[in-house]
Amino acid sequence: MTDNCPVPTPTERRIAEIIMRADRTLADAVALSLKAATAQAAAELRAMGEEGSVPALEYFASVIHQRMYCLMCGADPDTFEGGDPKIAYHVIRNSQNIAKHYWSADIEP
Repeated sequence: MTDNCPVPTPTERRIAEIIMRADRTLADAVALSLKAATAQAAAELRAMGEEGSVPALEYFASVIHQRMYCLMCGADPDTFEGGDPKIAYHVIRNSQNIAKHYWSADIEP
């Protein structure tokens, strides 16, 4: 027997919409911040005559990723202390499942 998803109540639907709008606002803010950090670094390095040293946007994205990973795991993002290894495991496993499911990665989570 399969379980059916219950139809959300009007209140549950409003709650989901509020959360989805906040999620979109957050994603937009992160994207803008990544672009701003890249532009800031480029301008400052250009002023030094070091145009070739500008990190790619993906560098700053990896910095955010690492800090968020620490936050999710309960670790201090500056020292990496205090994290919960069980949560870390589940976060990594989730990433592996995404890579396998959506991008056909040759990974066995």
